[in-house]
Formats: sequence, structure tokens, C-alpha cells
Amino acid sequence: MAAVLPDTAQQAAETIPDAWDYKGRLSLKSSSGGWGSAAMILGVEACERMTTLGIVVNLVTYLTGTMHLGNATAANDVTNFLGTAFMLCLLGGFVADTFLGRYLTIGIFTTIQATGITILTISTVVPGLRPPKCTAGSPSCIPANGKQLGVLYLALYLTALGTGGLKSSVSGFGSDQFDDTDKRETKQMIKFFNWFFFFINVGSLVAVTVLVYIQDNVGREWGYGICACAIVVALAVFLAGTRRYRFKKLVGSPLTQIATVFVAAWRKRHLDVPSDPSLLFDDDDIVAGEGQRKKKKQKLPHSKEFRFLDKAAVKDSQAGAASTNKWYLSTLTDVEEVKLVIRMLPTWATTIMFWTVYAQMTTFSVSQATTLNRHIGSFEIPAGSLTVFFVGSILLTVPIYDRIIVPIARRVLKNPHGLSPLQRIAVGLVLSIVAMVAAALTEIKRLNVARSHGLTHNETATVPMSVFWLVPQFLLVGSGEAFTYIGQLDFFLRECPKGMKTMSTGLFLSTLSLGFFFSSILVTIVHKVTGHQHPWLADNLNEGKLYDFYWLLTVLSIFNLMIFLFCARRYVYKEKRLAEEGIEMEEPEATFHA
Repeated sequence: MAAVLPDTAQQAAETIPDAWDYKGRLSLKSSSGGWGSAAMILGVEACERMTTLGIVVNLVTYLTGTMHLGNATAANDVTNFLGTAFMLCLLGGFVADTFLGRYLTIGIFTTIQATGITILTISTVVPGLRPPKCTAGSPSCIPANGKQLGVLYLALYLTALGTGGLKSSVSGFGSDQFDDTDKRETKQMIKFFNWFFFFINVGSLVAVTVLVYIQDNVGREWGYGICACAIVVALAVFLAGTRRYRFKKLVGSPLTQIATVFVAAWRKRHLDVPSDPSLLFDDDDIVAGEGQRKKKKQKLPHSKEFRFLDKAAVKDSQAGAASTNKWYLSTLTDVEEVKLVIRMLPTWATTIMFWTVYAQMTTFSVSQATTLNRHIGSFEIPAGSLTVFFVGSILLTVPIYDRIIVPIARRVLKNPHGLSPLQRIAVGLVLSIVAMVAAALTEIKRLNVARSHGLTHNETATVPMSVFWLVPQFLLVGSGEAFTYIGQLDFFLRECPKGMKTMSTGLFLSTLSLGFFFSSILVTIVHKVTGHQHPWLADNLNEGKLYDFYWLLTVLSIFNLMIFLFCARRYVYKEKRLAEEGIEMEEPEATFHA
């Protein structure tokens, strides 16, 4: 009998020390995790992206054409929806790290998203949940009433809540299925992130082509119904993999660490910081005992910036029992990790403007497309499907960067990785500026054509100008996203402390959220300031001055780029800081390689 039982060494080799199965036992490497589990998680992300983008790219036409809202109001509804979804990623990450874990977070928030999209589908079927049909611009057009908008907003924001919670945990839970101490599985993890990025774009392509066509030509209820069914199927597949998943224990949110450092520094604000940093409390001072074990973090060199936070690590012998409380005493390593996050804030703030420009591709650019000739022979391109050029340019830019730009940058800049993360972000910001210039010039041409054909006051007539004139602005913003998105993600993952994977993702996604919210604020201000006599953002675009709004975004983007370049020149990468102190840098968390 004893010969049948595996020895301790064999058991250890078959299990993963920091992963558990659904029953709370150590995970067996042979029967858990890996690609089998990761594939079920990828399907959830693909359906999430397809659903969210399938709603967003064509939502402005639904709000103006079916719900009879004005262009400015519709644009704000779209950007507020997107902004809320990405901001809720911070909430989802906090809940996952502190209370539920990634598996339950994905399951619960996917259910919430499915509920939201189901309500949205029902709102397109029940006649009483939308105003009567009418001709655009007709005095008989009645805007949606409070009850109709209430149901619509309930559906949209339930979907946004689900998206935020789901998006915050999918990539992290996928990476949990691979053992980062095993070289073979580490390589598989890198491939997982490559496929993760691929499935995001597959979902995007399906949304801007198939779903938008179905919404415009078959019916909104069919388009949204397909999204609801896809989410439910993805949830069922995800839950079916429960027995195979690897689960990690809750580690707490990095937001808690940041809060404890600031609170501890404030509580000891009257104490002096010793001139010798070795006198500050650190990991080396922690004595293992009382059944508590603390995983040692990578040592970070003491910095002279933000000296006030050093007070959090000052030892106070007069504090009594409170001296060991984490809300009164932080380690110097914890303090330095918080300083790393603070140093990234200027870069974080100056990338928000890019996503404000990006927001116009799902709002006013789609509105422009509805007024132009969208025919290719007898086939009419749905206005929302023009974003296929946007998605296509992203997919095209990535290999061009890898195959052409990187080799050139290696020779010219002497950087083995090509462009640094901040340089990639800078390229994206420049492309966004050029995109707004192209958008303004195209809108001026569109208005000139409309005036020359006497269509200025005709809201429903098609301006005899090809919709493909809008392609440059979509291509430029799409290429800009390829540089900015990957540059931001690389920057936040590398520069954030290793244990703050959720924080790094949350910081990145919050720039998207704030960019969309800033777009809403900007649209509201411009709409009120320009008034009804000479509005920039008129309900009838032929009577407005949308090009002036694009010029405003151009000026703001140039100003933002100048601030970004100033901050980027002063920024010192964590790797360089550690090298100067003779500290070997740990490998950053795995991410996809574009």
C-alpha cells in the first residue's frame, strides 16, 4: 500500500504552491490550468469586447434617429457610458483583490452585463419604451420621455458596471492559469497575452462589421439580442471550466497600501524624518512570529522626493501599541512603492487627452458618416461600420512597428527594444493631433459641398461626397491608439511595483475613462457657450461648425503634448534608478508583446 502512495517530493512536483483548486486544495499541475482553462477565459473577453463595441459604435445613431436626442446630448451619452465602464474597472479590481477574487468577480459581473444587454434588447422590442417614429428634423419628432430614457440608461449602466468588473479581472485570471516559476508555462503565458490582444480585436471586428450591419438592416433587437446570447453562452462556457481553474488567494488591493502610507504620514506629520534612511522602518525590521509571514518585496532605493511620505516609516517609540499598526507605521519599501506611483501621475494625466480625441471617432465622426454617400454599388455601408478602418489600422500598425520601426529605432536610438514606452506614447499623441487637423479639414470640405448643393438646412439629404473622405481621421487615431495603448500599458506595468498588477491596469484604464468624461464636459461647455444662434455642435451638422470643435481639440492636444514632453524628459525609469543603486531589477509582470 505504501508503494502505491507517491512520496512527498513527487507530490510537490505535481502541485503548484501558490494555486488552489475550486475545493481549496493545492492545484495539481497535470489536471488544472494551462491552455485548456485559459481558452474558456478568452471567450469571455471576446464577447465582452464585441458587446461593448457593438453598442458603442452605433449608439449615437440610435440616440439621434430612434430616441430623437440632439447630437451633443447623444455624444455625451456615448462618452459617459464608456467613461463609466472604464472607471468601474477600478472598482472591479478592488472588489476582486479584496473580497471576491477574480473568478467570482468575472462570474458576477458577466451576469450583470448580460442583464444590462437583455434590458437594452427588450427596450428595442417594446413600442412604449421608445418615442414614435418620425422624419428627422420634423416638428412632430418627440424626444424620448423620462421613463423611456430611464429604461435605456438602466440598461446601459448595468452593461457598463458588468464591463468594468469583468474587464478588471479577465487578463489577471487568465495569467493565473500559468505557473510563472515554470519556464514552459511562462512562455505559454506570453502567448496567452498575444492571443488575448488578438481576441479583443476579433471581437472588435465582428462588432463594427456584422453587428452594426444587423442593427441597421435587420433590426436593433436582433443586433442587441445576439450580444445578449453571446454573453450568456460565454458565461456558461466560463463556468463549465470551474473544476479546471487555478485560484490564487486574495492579496488585498494596492489602493489600501497607498491609503495606509498617506494616513501614517499624516498621523506622524509632526515628527522629524531622520537624516539616515537606514533608521527608517523597513522589511528587514519585521520579525517573523506569531504565526504571521510576510512575503519580502524587492528593495527600492530611498529617494529624496516627496519627503513627507517618509514620515510613514518613522519609528515612534511613544506610540505604544499603535506603533505596529499598518495605519501608523509603513515600511520604507511600501513608501517607495507609493512614490513610484506618484512619479507616474504626470504621464498618466497627459495621456487623458488622447482618449478625448479617440472619443470623437465613436460620436461626431459617426454622425458625419450618416450625412455622406455611403454606397459601394448597391451596398450601403452602415455609418458605424466606418470604424472598421479604425480597428484595421490598429492591426496594421502593430506589425509595421515590429518589422520596420523597431529595427530603425534600434540603429538610430541605440535602444534594443526600439522606442521606449514614453516615446511610443509621444508618437500616439502626435498622430492624434494630425487626426484632428484631418477631421477639421474634411468637415470644412463637407460643409462646402453641402452649401454648394443647397443642403444647408436639409437634415435628411445625403451630401454628394464619399464617406471615404473620413477614412484618414479613423486611420490616424487607430494608428495612434496602437502606439499609445501599448506604450501606456508597457509603461504602467514596468514602472508600477511588481505587486501592483491591478493598480497598473487600473491607472491605464482610468485614462480612457477620464478622456471620455472630459469629452462630455467639453461638448457640454462648447454647446452652451456657442448657443443656438451659431452653434458648433448643431443637431443638423450642416448648420453647425463641427470643424471649430475639431480645431479646439487640436489646440488642446498640442498644449497637452508640450506638457507631456516636458514631463517625459524629466522622468527617470525605474530600471535606471535601480541600476544606479546597484540593485538588480526583477522581471516585470508578463504582458502581451505587440
